[in-house]
Amino acid sequence: QVRPVESGGGLVQAGRSLRLSCAASGSIFSSNAMGWYRQAPGKQRELVAVITSGGSTNYADSVKGRFTISRDNAKNTVYLQMNSLKPEDTAVYYCNTARLTLPWGQGTQVTVSS
Repeated sequence: QVRPVESGGGLVQAGRSLRLSCAASGSIFSSNAMGWYRQAPGKQRELVAVITSGGSTNYADSVKGRFTISRDNAKNTVYLQMNSLKPEDTAVYYCNTARLTLPWGQGTQVTVSS
């Protein structure tokens, strides 16, 4: 399996926005629900948001109303728009299928300063 490639992270101040992108293999992407996950230092990796192949979405309570997941099936890419960022959003962000069928990519670091 080909690893997803995440991008778009960076260092931002609290209250600002970032948009993450994840490119995945077309054969996997088109037929699977895709998710964004994050892992903060010293914590377990957690699911942040998921989007089905049909576009239905679901979010962790901690990001509801602030983050938006979307997908472009023609580009085999899933996005995570993150608004009103908080220091507790600091983590490495990864994408994978909702069933975790892909090897983990390198992730993209998001650091939010207070």
